[in-house]
Amino acid sequence: MSSQASELPARSNSARTDRETVADSFKERLQGCGEFPLAAGAVTTVQVNLGKRCNQACSHCHVDAGPARTEQMSRPTVERVLQLVERSDSVQTVDLTGGAPELHPDFRLLVERSRRLGKNVIDRCNLTVLLEDGMEGLVDFLAEHEVRVVASLPCYTKENVDEQRGAGVFESSLSGMAMLNDRGYGVAGSGLVLDLVFNPGGASLPGPQDELEQRYHQELGDRFGLRFNQLLTLTNLPVKRFADWLRRRGEYDSYLELLDGAFNPKTVSSLMCRSMVSISWQGELHDCDFNQMLEIPIELDNDNRRGRSAGTSIWQLESFDPLGGRSVTTAGHCFGCTAGAGSSCAGALS
Repeated sequence: MSSQASELPARSNSARTDRETVADSFKERLQGCGEFPLAAGAVTTVQVNLGKRCNQACSHCHVDAGPARTEQMSRPTVERVLQLVERSDSVQTVDLTGGAPELHPDFRLLVERSRRLGKNVIDRCNLTVLLEDGMEGLVDFLAEHEVRVVASLPCYTKENVDEQRGAGVFESSLSGMAMLNDRGYGVAGSGLVLDLVFNPGGASLPGPQDELEQRYHQELGDRFGLRFNQLLTLTNLPVKRFADWLRRRGEYDSYLELLDGAFNPKTVSSLMCRSMVSISWQGELHDCDFNQMLEIPIELDNDNRRGRSAGTSIWQLESFDPLGGRSVTTAGHCFGCTAGAGSSCAGALS
């Protein structure tokens, strides 16, 4: 069985630029640390992409989300996701993303039902969506259901945030953060978790997560009186909009070389694809959100164990539990998750 996909052109030290080369290079790295094929464990997190509609259009977005996008998960698909979550003993967390997941008409239904099933819920929030029309009462709703908010704030300075996310986004983000603080998010002892997400503004790796977190606490606390729990650092992966940005600047090949050269075998054991499954707005199954955007399907057969099946979807499952033990499909972009301290939806890995 193959667990290697070739999706990205790349360039290594020998100036190889074909797509197979960079995928083979990652395979060789995994083989070198005894981890190929990459084996998944039990599925503890189900990440649900509710669609591509967003109130922002960020330059680094690997989803190509924006205000003009209309794709969204249907109600029958939402119901099927909830049904499978209920049937799955290993699943502990339902992770809601987009686009801006809060703009989906069934966002609150998903939260309520998931919490009723005893699952943790994560809301991947851009902060500014809290100020949008129709979002009144959303912060109270999130607090009532003890939803963990993981909010993207790529820097603590206005210039860097607005350059990456658009004019006025920094001030709106701080307003959204203040709303969450007022309700108890990020406040010690409240039990309401607000984590922030940092990603570099360009073709570089994130700095040390602990050091950046201290700086964020200092800058946001001292200057604006704002609080949060943890900072999570993410590496920009060369996928969709960020890949296009790199190509326009002539930095695509050199960025892939940077990721390749920074491969860290200590990150492999904690890769997010080993404990999660990603579901597209259409109900298709993928090993991670990045594979989803590159349309790389999960590898299954009729017994949910082996063999590649293009278009594999939630309608072919009876539970998420049999997905544990599958081989994860890897490609050249996976270097982004293993570079330096590593990168995942939970921040640095090493």
